Amino acid sequence: MIYDVAVIGAGVIGSMISMELSHYNLSSVLIERFNDVAMGTTKANSAIVHAGFDAMPGTLKAKFNVKGTRLMPETCKRLHVPFRQCGSVVVAFYEDQLKTLQTLYDRGIENGVPDMEILNREQLREIEPHINEIAKGALYAKTAGIVCPYQLAIASAENAVLNGTKVELNYEVEKIDYDENTKLFSICSGDKKIEAKYVINCAGIHSGKIASLIGDNSIEIVFRKGEYMLLDKNQSYLANTVIFQCPSEMGKGILVTKTVDGNVITGPSSIDIGSVDEDLSTNADVLDSVIDAARLSVPEINTRNVITSFAGLRAHSPTNDFIISESEKNPSFINVAGIESPGLSAAPAIGIYIKDLIVEKTGAALKENYEASRKAPVRFNEMTNEERKELIAKDKRYGRIICRCETVTEGEILDAIHSPIPATDVDGVKRRTRAGMGRCQGGFCGSKVVELLAREHGLNLDDITKFGGNSKLLVGKTK
Repeated sequence: MIYDVAVIGAGVIGSMISMELSHYNLSSVLIERFNDVAMGTTKANSAIVHAGFDAMPGTLKAKFNVKGTRLMPETCKRLHVPFRQCGSVVVAFYEDQLKTLQTLYDRGIENGVPDMEILNREQLREIEPHINEIAKGALYAKTAGIVCPYQLAIASAENAVLNGTKVELNYEVEKIDYDENTKLFSICSGDKKIEAKYVINCAGIHSGKIASLIGDNSIEIVFRKGEYMLLDKNQSYLANTVIFQCPSEMGKGILVTKTVDGNVITGPSSIDIGSVDEDLSTNADVLDSVIDAARLSVPEINTRNVITSFAGLRAHSPTNDFIISESEKNPSFINVAGIESPGLSAAPAIGIYIKDLIVEKTGAALKENYEASRKAPVRFNEMTNEERKELIAKDKRYGRIICRCETVTEGEILDAIHSPIPATDVDGVKRRTRAGMGRCQGGFCGSKVVELLAREHGLNLDDITKFGGNSKLLVGKTK
């Protein structure tokens, strides 16, 4: 089959572009090198929907951030994705930082950010009673929020599938050829080949490498590593908004915020590690520095309540801006690269922009009947007791709790395994249902999730992996 459009990279950007394209009379394929969507930067980031005051006026970051943040509430509502518009504060802890707040405020006004104000010490403490007592004031932006980035990617990719998009997982792009006669790209992985008229390069940290396959060496990407710590839900009282410190050249600094699920997250560190090593390990010294910095904002943070730590890589461009444009080597090859913060915030707007670009090129019409949403996933832990009784009466599998920390049922796990983009490993189930994300981190429910995956996919227990590839959990029977 020859596709109209091939999207390379199934993170939140590629998935949202695919969703937007799927609403038009276009054949499209979403290509991902891992065995699931949302496996790169999307699965490990701050999950912040930024107001848009940080980006320099006139940049693509500023343009798409403000538009994306405006679109985010309705997008999440339509796709049944958790989102909370909690606002953000950038805190000045020292007198000289008060000038920074004014600079950010003025920049936000120029970028078109609504609902901002500069708070004094007393006003800040009304909003954030656990903030450090030395705080002098803050910039308060009411449009900022928090979202679940991997659920947003999964939801948009599922919507694309419901509207006819093909998803090719475990497809690592090794070569791209272009035939001048047929005007077709051949996207190759081993002996497999996908042909398409247009290619959208959303390969995250590898977008420069993908562009180079057509001879476009204009994209330089630096892998910027960030490490985080996640605290138990019993610490949710520590933050009501997204608490930022004044930004530096390396980013927005260490933040403290509640997640949409009620945990508290702090981080990230910011260390450039080149453009080759995909090291996602955490470092004790780095994490100590993260906690020390976080305590400047919220002194009560206690490491005894940390339930896990993790690291993510973001695609930093030395231009300090997004790269969203047709390749100079071929106008049918569109680069969407260097998408670091505020990339998540900008995702809905970028998806629409690329869709409009392709529609202009192809003249494709909107489908008469397309699915605008997807089936709302069951979230048993959010239901009332009456709703739970009604659900269990229809299907007893929702009455069997598998993950006690997060109150996730067998029915929900089976839904994830048989969803439009099926979960095939333990982390795939975790991202869709939160089974294994609680205080015990899968210590009790992990074995049962493995059993359900093996049973439903017709595999042996030792075939099941944590996140695909060679990440096997079991190697064989002992008795």
